[in-house]
Amino acid sequence: MTSPVHGRVLHVLHKSEGVVEAGTALIEVGDPRALELVVDVLSQDAVPIRPGMAARVVHWGQDQPLAAKVRRVEPSAFTKTSALGVDEQRVNVVLDPEGRPDTWAPLGDGFAGEIEITVWSKPDVVQVPASALFRQGDGWAVFVVSEQRALTRRVQVGHRGALDVEILDGLTPDESVIIHPGASVRQGARVASR
Repeated sequence: MTSPVHGRVLHVLHKSEGVVEAGTALIEVGDPRALELVVDVLSQDAVPIRPGMAARVVHWGQDQPLAAKVRRVEPSAFTKTSALGVDEQRVNVVLDPEGRPDTWAPLGDGFAGEIEITVWSKPDVVQVPASALFRQGDGWAVFVVSEQRALTRRVQVGHRGALDVEILDGLTPDESVIIHPGASVRQGARVASR
């Protein structure tokens, strides 16, 4: 029996001798040089992802991240149960490796890693942790630290990420803000860095 493609044996599906019906899969053969990455993301997180967007693979077993590019966002979602037992709608995003093939050589079929996809970027952005923002009237504000005092500053919010928020107006890059301001933090309160 010959393989219809060149490659390596990835999985032996039928390990023991015995009678098999015609068409039964015995082994999986694949070409490790024809690697693609598939990551399932929450359907609401998949909405802004487009083919051609830059991505990188981190925590894959080496310190150096690997570059990739989004090839396709599949058009249909599926339900997957999270580690907390919550049913989530997820979408597969397919990525192609970028760069020299030898940098990708250690990865193989079914290997794990974390994928970071850049859905928005802008140079020289003033940003704060989302936990520094609080509502003030119909807008947003932060507590700025000035001469060891907390001062309320209204800000105009731009793009929002999962952890950070772009500030369009109201802050300069050199100002410090208070994250997770509690009820004891108010205008003019004395504060100290920890």
